[in-house]
Amino acid sequence: QVQLVESGGGLVQAGGSLRLSCAASVSIFSINFMAWHRQAPGKQREMVAGITSGGRTSYADSVKGRFTISRDNAKNTVYLHMNSLKPEDTAVYYCLSSVQGNNYWGQGTQVTVSS
Repeated sequence: QVQLVESGGGLVQAGGSLRLSCAASVSIFSINFMAWHRQAPGKQREMVAGITSGGRTSYADSVKGRFTISRDNAKNTVYLHMNSLKPEDTAVYYCLSSVQGNNYWGQGTQVTVSS
């Protein structure tokens, strides 16, 4: 069982920045894959960024060049650095970890970008 706790969301103006954190209850050193997803009102949840245990990253086209995912194994934490935020980035952001074929989700953190 992996528990994930997200933090760092909030209200920001367009063009601003936020850093989201996802703290895991277990060591993330060997977790195969961790990711950030988001869900806007009335829309399906979508993956924003992912990172493998080897450090390989992937991003949705809509956030490439603006968002950066990183992991700090010593702190068992994954981060999402978000720059040049746009109103369309407004959503609840969820952290995901995939461990031995099981997916675990955090409770989500709200990000609201005002125009």
